[in-house]
Amino acid sequence: MTAIAVTVGGFGLSAQAAAAPAGAPSGSEFSASDELLRQGDSGPEVRALQERLAELDYWHGGADGEFDGLTTHAVVALQKAAGIDRDGLVGPDTRKALDEGARPEIQGKYNNAVEIDLEHQLLIVVSDGELEQIFTTSTGSGETYESEGEERVATTPKGEFTVFREVDGWDHAPLGSLYRPKYFNRGIAVHGYDSVPPYPASHGCTRVSIPAMDWLWENEALEQGTPVVVR
Repeated sequence: MTAIAVTVGGFGLSAQAAAAPAGAPSGSEFSASDELLRQGDSGPEVRALQERLAELDYWHGGADGEFDGLTTHAVVALQKAAGIDRDGLVGPDTRKALDEGARPEIQGKYNNAVEIDLEHQLLIVVSDGELEQIFTTSTGSGETYESEGEERVATTPKGEFTVFREVDGWDHAPLGSLYRPKYFNRGIAVHGYDSVPPYPASHGCTRVSIPAMDWLWENEALEQGTPVVVR
């Protein structure tokens, strides 16, 4: 993957389901069932769910027929894009979003980019001008906290920055341990974390799952020198 830029913030993501990518199946075969799917389920329909999510570029690590935590994250990302309840359950509304091909719009400012929508809590990898992968994320909660004797607000900063430092492992920072962080503004980073709720919950960093952070590293999506645009 070539030089990557990062855009963080809202970029015209519609609450309505977006069109499926060119050539993607409609998903009608999957949505024909009324069965509620949730984490812990397994079998052919779970595999069909995972395959449909992959067709729409929601990352979950692979279709193995097991509804695990990564599949839940992918379902939540779809629900965020569709503007429906972020409960991780595959019921009628989520099946409709799958059938209609709900996907976020990309800003298109950079040919290669990682865009993060603060409102909808999505991290999106763009490669060669096309949406490549979509991840659920959790950014600054907006709550106050104390650090080094000062009261601060948990905010993911807006503006244009550059990835200037990375740690290939756990970085033990004053506010907690960050997995393979990519820093772009002082102590603010995109990093892996054990907990990635479907709402803003961090001290200001952009959280993704630990396997998702591994994917970002392995695919060189956040190399040092990468522009970071927070919107």
